[in-house]
Amino acid sequence: MNLVLLGPPGAGKGTQANLICEKYKLSHLSTGDLLRMEIANKSEIGVKAKQIIDEGKLVSNDIIISIIKSFFNNNKNSSGYLLDGFPRNTEQAKLLDKLMLELEDKISCVIQLDVEEKHLKERILSRGKEEGRSDDNEKTLLKRLETYFNETMPLIKYYEEANLLKKVIGVGEIMHINQSINSIIDHL
Repeated sequence: MNLVLLGPPGAGKGTQANLICEKYKLSHLSTGDLLRMEIANKSEIGVKAKQIIDEGKLVSNDIIISIIKSFFNNNKNSSGYLLDGFPRNTEQAKLLDKLMLELEDKISCVIQLDVEEKHLKERILSRGKEEGRSDDNEKTLLKRLETYFNETMPLIKYYEEANLLKKVIGVGEIMHINQSINSIIDHL
């Protein structure tokens, strides 16, 4: 089983991804976490990615695809994957479809966490203070949300047309949101 978890910055993707992966024994592929690891290690990719992320832009497809291929190669014995933070646009979705075809696999379901913008701002600014993430500030947040709505929203339509998209309200108690997601996964 391979899942894609979509939602704007601050929607709770990381929190839900951890719960889903634990319950269903999936390997969590968070492009954000993988990129932050590259940044912390000050690798060549990490240095490039940090500059791009700090500007509120998305990292190039070439960088992301190379990180994802590496992750798949290092987790070949996994019972499935949960992709968190990728794809972010239809071009990336098509690249993912191509990669999955090469691996003789497919995406089982795409879960979209739907959260209103006012809730996102509160969550991200709070997370920035708690975790000290340089990309969690108001200026970068506004740019990230603009990027999300401009580039990622067409992706929603792409997955709706492929009959893979399931929407979940991402506001409320964490476990209530998780139960809504689990009921979708249990019917796959």
